Amino acid sequence: MHINLRSFMDTLRKENQLIEIDAEVDPYLELAEIHRRVIEEEGPALLFKRVKGSPFPVVTNLFGTRRRVDLAVGPKPEEIVKRAVQALNQLMPPKAKTLWKEKDWLLALAKIGLKQVQPSQAPVLQVQEKEVNLHTLPVLTSWPEDGGPFVTLPLVYTEHPLTHEHNLGMYRIQIHSAKQTGIHWQIQKGGGFHYYEAEQLGQDFPTTLFLGGPPALMLSAIAPLPEMLPELLLTSFLMSGKLTQVQASNHPHPLIAEAEFAFCGTVPAHLRKPEGPFGDHYGYYSLKHDFPVFNIHTMYRRKDAVYPATIVGKPRQEDYFIGEYFQDLLSPMYPLVMPGVKTLWDYAETGFHSLAAAVVRESYHREALGHAFRILGEGQLTLTKFLILTDKSIDLQNFPLLLETVLKRFEPEGDLIIIHETSMDTLDYTGRRLNHGSKAIMLGIGEPKRELPATFNGELPKGATLAQAFCPGCLMLSGPGFSENLNWADEILKQESPENINSWPLIILLDDLKLAAKTSGFLWQVFTRFDPAHDIYAKTEIRHHRLIYHGPIVIDARMKPDYPGEVIPAQETVDLVNRRWKEYNIKI
Repeated sequence: MHINLRSFMDTLRKENQLIEIDAEVDPYLELAEIHRRVIEEEGPALLFKRVKGSPFPVVTNLFGTRRRVDLAVGPKPEEIVKRAVQALNQLMPPKAKTLWKEKDWLLALAKIGLKQVQPSQAPVLQVQEKEVNLHTLPVLTSWPEDGGPFVTLPLVYTEHPLTHEHNLGMYRIQIHSAKQTGIHWQIQKGGGFHYYEAEQLGQDFPTTLFLGGPPALMLSAIAPLPEMLPELLLTSFLMSGKLTQVQASNHPHPLIAEAEFAFCGTVPAHLRKPEGPFGDHYGYYSLKHDFPVFNIHTMYRRKDAVYPATIVGKPRQEDYFIGEYFQDLLSPMYPLVMPGVKTLWDYAETGFHSLAAAVVRESYHREALGHAFRILGEGQLTLTKFLILTDKSIDLQNFPLLLETVLKRFEPEGDLIIIHETSMDTLDYTGRRLNHGSKAIMLGIGEPKRELPATFNGELPKGATLAQAFCPGCLMLSGPGFSENLNWADEILKQESPENINSWPLIILLDDLKLAAKTSGFLWQVFTRFDPAHDIYAKTEIRHHRLIYHGPIVIDARMKPDYPGEVIPAQETVDLVNRRWKEYNIKI
């Protein structure tokens, strides 16, 4: 497949999936607003040829549809994974006849690896700039309250200071000065683990930032791989060929030979600077916090370098389609890594970590609970906030069907488990403290235990102005905002509710029922606005050291005053893009 960014761009041109924009565009807010309108319509990739204040063109929306993700890597990786999983039992122990039968995909695996090339064969070394000036780059500011311009498709390469195992991750980069950036190493990130080890040794930490390269490289940096699996080998696998590297004379790391840019430098030990705010993929602003800094001593680039970028914000953005691809690619392996877990799905509409669901085996009493803890102990899945499990074989991407299936079988006395004082994704502020929060597990196992109400026609509970079913068994209520009535969830449980309210096993308090009418709006609004330990309510009792819940369960998913604000474009930017739209000559 594609060995570099421009090969992928050529394919997109041939497929009428790339539009070139000749009008000058400002990287401060304007470019991001154009991108958001195009991706909302599942429109093409965009090449901005004239970007204000920079000599470099900008390409965005490279992965803004599932088709473009497939064009980036082709069908072979998914075919190989499926064939390998299917053949695994036959290959143990290996026999000549079986190996010959499977030779096509085994030979493809044999081609995976890294290849060192000479400097003359490495386009990234065409230009070397020791007088680094990051301000010449067309770094985007996407949202009006962002703390500054951010690199949004950074490929950060690190090596463990002792074992030299590598990691490639996508950690946002805020421009601090001409030669210095922030580096947003969140918890559960490989680069952050490497830096931690170097910092314990008191060592400044060599780091390399790449922009561009094979599209598979950009995808691999986002992939939720186990820590021991190297992203560069995944890149080679997705490329169906070797990834080329070159050694620079003044830096310990090999450089990606086909990258557009490479920035070489160090991250000092024990030095932090404020980074943020930043409009992130949860659809809110992550707040200002202290993070390490990256001091750059050399910039390498192609002579005709293209700056790749993306825009993050409310789902669906490019990360949705990339996440969908990797879940499809890796799903055949889940039963191998986690026996008893048949299928698993993270919901991109919730920022991935806020909600996951799985179909699991239940061959003995509460086996499903063991699978839940297995999932919550696996890599980045440890950051999952709300996990839903069933033993019924259903399409997990059909969330209304999943929730209905679970609620038919859900017994709150034993099927809701809330785990206090756990880690939380760095970008999720519902736990009220950075990186701190709680988790919940909801089980719906076995045969149906109840008939579910499907419509609501009765008397509204006190304070409610509107009631609507999301799916059978799940009732949405809107009424006072959280600041108007902090205790509304408790009041619903305590009041003499009409019998038809108590027949709903799950009640969710929301600010905007119109938005929640669509599954994507429901998932985003609900699961990004509550923390289980803070915001799940039920009548409870304690029995033999066990907290027992009695239905209905009420989730308060209203916006809380201490949550970061929702990302909204500046009105003047919206007006500017409205006025100039014909100049961009974008036809969707």
